[in-house]
Amino acid sequence: MQEELGVAMRRNVLLMHVRQDDEVLDRLAPSARSFVYSNGVRTSPREFDRYRGDWIEGGVPSEVVDRAMEFQRLWGGLALPPGPFYDGGPKYFEVGGFERAETGEWLFEVGPSRTAVPYGFMIGPDGAFGIATTRWVALHASIEGWIWSLSLAHDAFTHAEQVTRFRSSRVESIDFTGLDRVEGTEGLVDTWWRGDGALLASCSGEAEAFEAPQTREVLRYTGVPGWLLDCGEGQQG
Repeated sequence: MQEELGVAMRRNVLLMHVRQDDEVLDRLAPSARSFVYSNGVRTSPREFDRYRGDWIEGGVPSEVVDRAMEFQRLWGGLALPPGPFYDGGPKYFEVGGFERAETGEWLFEVGPSRTAVPYGFMIGPDGAFGIATTRWVALHASIEGWIWSLSLAHDAFTHAEQVTRFRSSRVESIDFTGLDRVEGTEGLVDTWWRGDGALLASCSGEAEAFEAPQTREVLRYTGVPGWLLDCGEGQQG
């Protein structure tokens, strides 16, 4: 069954620009909605109804399977530009397989990676988006938060006067005093900050997953226009 499913997911399909009436657009804040509509491509999500019984017989709880199928209905087939971390994130959204985290929580995969990375992109039991190896690390509280972070990264890179990358011990030198969290990205391990004409993207997912603090990164986008800072709270698109 898994081989058959893999073949089905690898078939060539026709990608189209995201339609104005796409249901997912109504779930996004204005700036993220504009990003997805302008930069996303999509094919009709594949239907995995015939695999539902096989997954449940294989031990996956029915409620987990149902959440995965609902994710597939909404987000399946959507492809977005890459983000600045995790080698860009999922190549496109597509439910893959299921696995259990070390804590016993059920996760389901939501898309293949763009390159060879030592983790999968997953949705957790509370809807959080994250990465999983032997350890589950929730990055954003929802898939919508992850997409908003992609939107901010795209616009910040386009409009910032300067982009500075901080790695390892240099991250400790950053002063976040006086900056506000960008709440719309629903950051958990990964967070966005704004203030004083700058946007900062802090990435600690791999550091948490592999207990490797030296892999922490921060991108500082300076000289960011005011309208983009406002987009950090969804005021403009």
